[in-house]
Amino acid sequence: MPQGAFIVIDLGKTLSKVSLWSRAGEMIDRRVRPAVLCEADGLRRLDAEAIGTWLLETLGEFSAHPVEAIIPVGHGAGIAALDGGRLAFPPLDYEQALPADLLAQYRAARDPFRRTGSPPLPDGLNFGAQLFWLDRLYPEVMARATLLPWAQYWAWFLTGVPVSEVTSLGCHSDLWFPVEECFSHLAEEQGWARRFAPLARAGEAVGTLLPALAERTGLSPQVRVLAGLHDSNAALLAARGFAEIATNEATVLSTGTWFIAMRLTAEVIDLASLPEARDCLVNVDAYGQPVPSARFMGGREIESVIGIDTRRVDIRPDQPALLAAVPRVLEQGAMLLPTLHSGCGPFPASVGRWIAEPEDWFEKRAAMCLYAALVAESSLRLIGTQELLLVEGRFAEAEVFVRALASLRPDLAVYTANAHKDVSFGALRLVDPTLIPQGSLVRVQPLAEDLMPYRTQWEMHLENRA
Repeated sequence: MPQGAFIVIDLGKTLSKVSLWSRAGEMIDRRVRPAVLCEADGLRRLDAEAIGTWLLETLGEFSAHPVEAIIPVGHGAGIAALDGGRLAFPPLDYEQALPADLLAQYRAARDPFRRTGSPPLPDGLNFGAQLFWLDRLYPEVMARATLLPWAQYWAWFLTGVPVSEVTSLGCHSDLWFPVEECFSHLAEEQGWARRFAPLARAGEAVGTLLPALAERTGLSPQVRVLAGLHDSNAALLAARGFAEIATNEATVLSTGTWFIAMRLTAEVIDLASLPEARDCLVNVDAYGQPVPSARFMGGREIESVIGIDTRRVDIRPDQPALLAAVPRVLEQGAMLLPTLHSGCGPFPASVGRWIAEPEDWFEKRAAMCLYAALVAESSLRLIGTQELLLVEGRFAEAEVFVRALASLRPDLAVYTANAHKDVSFGALRLVDPTLIPQGSLVRVQPLAEDLMPYRTQWEMHLENRA
């Protein structure tokens, strides 16, 4: 087989990542940079210009390799508007609050959850809300603009070819009917459906690298660029590379800024059966199929308690001390109640607070991991998770967290995979669906301690506050 290489660009809410891969599915190199925001017209934005500069510099660092294709991945709540062959304005940050009166107008115009699988979410997390606001901020530009989801903006940035794609359009956007596989009534009525770039499949090559960018980076102008996809759906594709999952009943819990549980099932899911008020939703996978999902802002919540260095709960040398702290946490009844990021997760109206907050740093981190496991397990129940659970992403190496999940759900086979490569490896499988993840799934053993009394106490505190 000829030697080639592939590049995955993964532009998330917290981190921007570029990774280089061999044809055999082995990571060769990787670059990471904190995601950046900027301000324009007094509003917080995604700094697409700064990200683009860094991206091209990084691609240049990989130019000595025989790169064949680039696959873009992005978070699911970014939207770009093109006007006259350029980005009209920096995309909104999805945590930028909308004016209250405008948000009320928008919500009155939304389609019902039973059609879209999109619950009403805070700020601009329904990116239909961003479009609703942008239409009023920039009416003339938006009337003629070509609209692209965040991942596909980067496909355009590299090729000049604008396309849209269903994993992003179907990601709690309010713009897509997952079962009917078409734009929502809202998208049609607001004129957005006709303004979106034509649909392409996630694995479709939309074009080759622009000549000017090929010259700037040193890459071949023959490098193909795929349409790309939503980051959590890329993690889902990676998980499907394991024989234990493939097309079987399973749930993948992707952990990063967001903890997103996505259930693979042969069952026909009634969208109306999902509790939309508890941050349940329906994603659309790379094959266009609806995926029942639930989420909470786990990484952000952990960060808010222990500081910006979230690896402090999963860094390997600390795991024995964190596990050793669990009995003391249980004995003290130290626990954190949801929710630390208001409006999100299975308890969106609850206000987070500590019960017997630990002073010891290891105990506090262990209690934070137990909190994440309790909230995650609540989300899993809401979407009917059964049989098998795979935890992937940044927090799959946090042993207290994953082992607590195994303790809370003894009916599930709980597994972890490599904690750092799943999103990018999933994107790589768009190029070669036969790629199998290196290594095997690792079965997670429950904690030695019985968590059921702790869980009962946690739930009682929640009920008493209701």
